[in-house]
Amino acid sequence: MIKVLFICHGNICRSPIAEFVMKDIVAREGLEDCFCIASAATSTEEIWNGVGNPVYPPARAVLAEHGLDCSGKRAVQLTRADYHKYDYLIGMDSANIRNMMRMLGGDKECKIFKLLAFTGVERDISDPWYTGDFETTYRDVREGCLAFMDYLKEKESF
Repeated sequence: MIKVLFICHGNICRSPIAEFVMKDIVAREGLEDCFCIASAATSTEEIWNGVGNPVYPPARAVLAEHGLDCSGKRAVQLTRADYHKYDYLIGMDSANIRNMMRMLGGDKECKIFKLLAFTGVERDISDPWYTGDFETTYRDVREGCLAFMDYLKEKESF
C-alpha cells in the first residue's frame, strides 16, 4: 500500500484538489487497492473547535466541473505522526515545505516533496484563495499528479 498525503496551508483548496485528482488517476488505473490518499493543512486557520471547514466552494466547483466529488472532506492539520504514517508527503509550495519540515522535525527518510518537482519544474502551485484562478490551480495540480503517478510507476511495484 502506497500512502500519500498532500499538504497545503489550509487544506480547503490545493491539497484537497490534489487528493481527489490523485484518487481519480489511481481509480482510472485500477489501483485503488494499492493506495491510501489524503490531504492536510500546515495551519489551523480552517479548523474551529476541532472541526475542519469543508472544501472551499470554488475549489469544490472546479472539482465538480471535472467530474470529481469531494463531499465529506473537511480540513485536518498535519501532525508529527503523519511522517511515519505516510510514504510521500507532498506540499504545494515552498512555504508549505518549510512548515512541513518544521512540523515534522525534518525529513530523515526523504519523504517530503513539492508536487510540481515531479514535472521537473520547481515552481509553486499558486494558492487560488489569493489568485481566484481555480482552473489554473486545478491544471497545475493535475499535471503534478500525473507526473507523480509516472514517478511511482517507475519506482514502486503494483
